[in-house]
Amino acid sequence: MLDPFGQDIWLVNGPEVVAAMGFRYPTRMAIVRLENGDLWVWSPVALEHGLKWEIDNLGPVRHIVAPNSLHHVFLSDWAKAYPDARLYAAPGLAEKRKDLRFAAKLGDAPEAEWGDEIAQVALTDNRITTEVVFFHRASATVLFTDLLQQLPVGWFKGWRAIVARLDGMVGLEPGVPKKFRVAFTDKDKTRGSVRRILSWPVHAVVIAHGAPVTTDGRAFLKRAFAWLDV
Repeated sequence: MLDPFGQDIWLVNGPEVVAAMGFRYPTRMAIVRLENGDLWVWSPVALEHGLKWEIDNLGPVRHIVAPNSLHHVFLSDWAKAYPDARLYAAPGLAEKRKDLRFAAKLGDAPEAEWGDEIAQVALTDNRITTEVVFFHRASATVLFTDLLQQLPVGWFKGWRAIVARLDGMVGLEPGVPKKFRVAFTDKDKTRGSVRRILSWPVHAVVIAHGAPVTTDGRAFLKRAFAWLDV
């Protein structure tokens, strides 16, 4: 279940989830092993027994990251399974999930526990979701949650397939769906944040809803955000 993706980073494909209006999405999480051996968990999927066994053999889970305000469905299970781990919330999520105790709210500045190994940029001016984008330096991998998507052709049926095609959720490569593009309230601020992301020496890009980009990641990101004139 743990799929090695690069130096000290693993991916896990989880079960499908059903979102608003019956749209279903595949799920994906990433696990990074920090230099001190601690595990940093990004966008956790359903925690099945077999997966927990593999993770526990990889190292101790210390940091559980909810990278945007929509990816929180499985946080309770992870918090119960790893009571000594610290939970981190994207802006706005703590107000939504008052049943959970978060150690910190994520922003542009990384936590001291991972700042030397993982960089981050917060995209907070979107009316649909706030999202924090991460860059794992050792593997040169960027982690996106919902702002980049690519569902397979035929994934949706009927009217949902039409909506997905018009929205840009289905395409030749991952892109920013149109609903997210128009939901940004401050394009200049967003442009500055994306330029920070493009300054990273990116090789690969992992997205929660779509296949990873494994080569020329920075060139891909420039194409994906060309609509912002970056």
